[in-house]
Amino acid sequence: MRMYSARPGGRRYRPVLDRPPVPVSFTVALLSGGLLALGLDRVGELHAGWFPYVAYLGLAALAGAFSRPPAAPVVGLAAWLCCNAFAEHHHAELGWAGAGVEGEHFGLFTAAALLLSLPAALPRRTIRLSRLPVDGPAAP
Repeated sequence: MRMYSARPGGRRYRPVLDRPPVPVSFTVALLSGGLLALGLDRVGELHAGWFPYVAYLGLAALAGAFSRPPAAPVVGLAAWLCCNAFAEHHHAELGWAGAGVEGEHFGLFTAAALLLSLPAALPRRTIRLSRLPVDGPAAP
């Protein structure tokens, strides 16, 4: 198991993050979306508008930052489901405003998740260690 890795050309070392599988990313994003809905309700912003939309975009980006790139569509779907059900249409009811509008929302949530998951998918430089030969006992 590797403990640390370095980017090419960089001098900093940082821990390697183990990315969760796609179903776990979906579950985390869905549960986080529900918790965000509770938080938005507490501050009185659980309605259709720009503030809940930006909050769910941030949620998708944050969940994407800790997920694998193939998980971006399901993270975007979870953010869209929660935003549509709780912020736009209250009481967990899904509404449909047309393929263009809903597709745009889903696309933006997915793009936010994908944008922050891509840097983690870049190949990392392996650190090669050269081993010095160990000499045997000194000859007389």
